[in-house]
Amino acid sequence: MDSGLFPQKFGRSWIVALVGFWVAIALTGCNPNQFKTAAAQIPQLVIATTANPKTFNYALTQESPNIFGFTYETLATVNGVTKKIEPALAESWEISEDKLRYVFTLREGLRWSDGLPLTADDVVFSFNDIYMNKRIPNYYKDNLYIGLSKAFPKVRKLDNRRVEFILPEPFVPFLGLVAAATGILPEHALRQAVETNRSDGRPLFLSTWGTDTDPKKIIVNGPYTIESYATSERLVFRRNPYYWRKDAQGNPQPYIERVIWQIVESPDTELLQFRSGGLDLLEISPPTFQLLKREENRGNFTIQNAGPDAGTSFMAFNLNKGRRNGKPLVDPIKSRWFNNVAFRQAIAYAIDRQTMINNNLRGLGETQNSPIFVPSPYYLSPKEGLKTYDYNPEKAKQLLHQAGFKYDNKGRLLDGDGHQVRFTMLSPASNRPSVPPKIKQDLSKIGITVDLQYVDFNVIGGKIAHTLDWECYLGAMVGNIDPHDGYNVWAVEGSFHVFNQKPAKGQSPIEGWEFANWEKKIEDLYIQGAREFDEAKRKAIYAETQRLAQEYLPFIHLVNGLALVTVRNTIQGVKYTSIFPSPGGYIWNIYELKLADEL
Repeated sequence: MDSGLFPQKFGRSWIVALVGFWVAIALTGCNPNQFKTAAAQIPQLVIATTANPKTFNYALTQESPNIFGFTYETLATVNGVTKKIEPALAESWEISEDKLRYVFTLREGLRWSDGLPLTADDVVFSFNDIYMNKRIPNYYKDNLYIGLSKAFPKVRKLDNRRVEFILPEPFVPFLGLVAAATGILPEHALRQAVETNRSDGRPLFLSTWGTDTDPKKIIVNGPYTIESYATSERLVFRRNPYYWRKDAQGNPQPYIERVIWQIVESPDTELLQFRSGGLDLLEISPPTFQLLKREENRGNFTIQNAGPDAGTSFMAFNLNKGRRNGKPLVDPIKSRWFNNVAFRQAIAYAIDRQTMINNNLRGLGETQNSPIFVPSPYYLSPKEGLKTYDYNPEKAKQLLHQAGFKYDNKGRLLDGDGHQVRFTMLSPASNRPSVPPKIKQDLSKIGITVDLQYVDFNVIGGKIAHTLDWECYLGAMVGNIDPHDGYNVWAVEGSFHVFNQKPAKGQSPIEGWEFANWEKKIEDLYIQGAREFDEAKRKAIYAETQRLAQEYLPFIHLVNGLALVTVRNTIQGVKYTSIFPSPGGYIWNIYELKLADEL
């Protein structure tokens, strides 16, 4: 979603991962009207993004926006309107009485985009040889570690259309986070890459289907194939002639022959292109809403509001007490501040989030208080007892005094040993005019000096995932409406336990890494929640995880804007939803979209 506060999301639509809400990568583009006019006779949809794709390999993606809503499908899918799980590549499934055995039956006649059959062999290959392959790092793997045992399910072929999954223990989110969130990949095109090693001994698959690959060699099963890619200009998708969906009258879907994904230099350029008629759909920010709402009638477009966005924005401190090569990852003096719960709570009270909403979101948003997204049925609201940190600088100072901090004669905050409280906060370079200066200003009112460091998003990603040598950063997350989608955030050894990250396999070891009791308690609750089939009890479990997260504040949540999209009236069938990250909110049912003159 493009919003004035959060120019761009990077994340994953089904597994919670790093999201650079503040990123707007500067890329060059061209006027899509030129391309649109040249092929006006072909039914097409023109949309935009501000980022080049990072990969054409579904299993290796770690960011959003990405292309895979166009190119790949899963066994099941989530309906963006009803939020219910529905059949996709699998026409049906059966679940054993003990909830340990799932048998999926594929649709008859499924084919890949090269015309070859899609069978149970592809499903087994995707899970056994790619997602559960220890030699292939991927974020899908986290949701396949099931329960206390953290064992993988056993996957085997029963016949050409039936696949059996045997779970090590009952796992409630299986349909939503595995069947409906893990794309099926072509064995005939990728097995050799999985089984062949590169010169460094790692699977060739890890460098297969990068963005330098001829798009026509990418084999897909989704509604569109990749026709062409011009770096920093556009991606062109062409209707997949072997796509399985048909409408009630038997007409093949998708209806729109071609999709142009224009790569533009910034959200401002996206807006200009939409207003000039060059784009058909555009996710917009609350400030942009005010401008476009006045133009709705004469511009022949309609703004859809899907309610609160399915994401969270936050600031986080590095709680890692470990050392690498004898050197602390975080200055021990600062580490003592960051690991003091009262210090984190004081920071939360000191941030004026309502002013952020009023100024940056033009009032079209709300404060964010939970790591579980507002659209999720498991979200615990403040009215239901979730702790909040409404702006109260005096309360912040009181907490700091009680924790042993004090002030000098210049109003600067000092710790009990007389060290001035000062730290560096990382923020993507695109965010200079908005949130970071506001946080810096707010914290200065309680005597804290914040040194803003604007860096490329990839630098931040490298620090929080690899070097682990950071103090504070601004970030965000997107994910699935099922809370277990965040398991990799809350598991103490999870791949995105960013506030206290354990090094991944292959990285330099860390001495002295430890986790707090509350961290383990939240992980245990997530495991318990994944085993509980009683919906009321399950909601109570996740309510407790939210209470713990808000008490101990590994993430100090900020604000949440409305999910808004503006759609040309010539495009019919858009059912915008906030439960998928950009651009999933308007492409989840792209196979149903039509041009008005086709109706």
